[in-house]
Amino acid sequence: MICGMLIDPRFSMKTKSTAKRRIFEAVHETAGDLHRLGFIDKRKMRKFDALCLDPIPQYDSEKIRALHDHLQVSQAVLAAVLNTSLSTVRKWEAGDKHPSGPSLKLLNLLDRKGLQAVI
Repeated sequence: MICGMLIDPRFSMKTKSTAKRRIFEAVHETAGDLHRLGFIDKRKMRKFDALCLDPIPQYDSEKIRALHDHLQVSQAVLAAVLNTSLSTVRKWEAGDKHPSGPSLKLLNLLDRKGLQAVI
C-alpha cells in the first residue's frame, strides 16, 4: 500500500518499486498543485506527506556494526547519540535485539546524513 492506494501483488519487486515511485510522484505532484491552488490546506498536505514517506529500512547487526565503524565512533558514543544504553547497542550488534521506533529513525538519519545531522 502506498499513500492509501493498493498495488497489484502480481508485479515483481522491481516493477512494484518502479510503479510505486511513478504513482507516488504523480499523486504527490497533483496534491502539491491542489495545495498551491488552495483546495488542500497546509495541515492536510503535511498529513499526506507523512503518509507517503518511504519506509525506513531495517538495521541488522552487520549494518549497525558497519555504521559505527564508518562513523568512527565507539559503541558508547553511538549509544549516547541515539539516547539509548550501551547494552542495547551491544545487543543490536550481537543480533539479540533489533532497533525500532525512534532509534531506527535515528540510525537511518545517521546512515544517510552522518553524525553532524544529530549532534
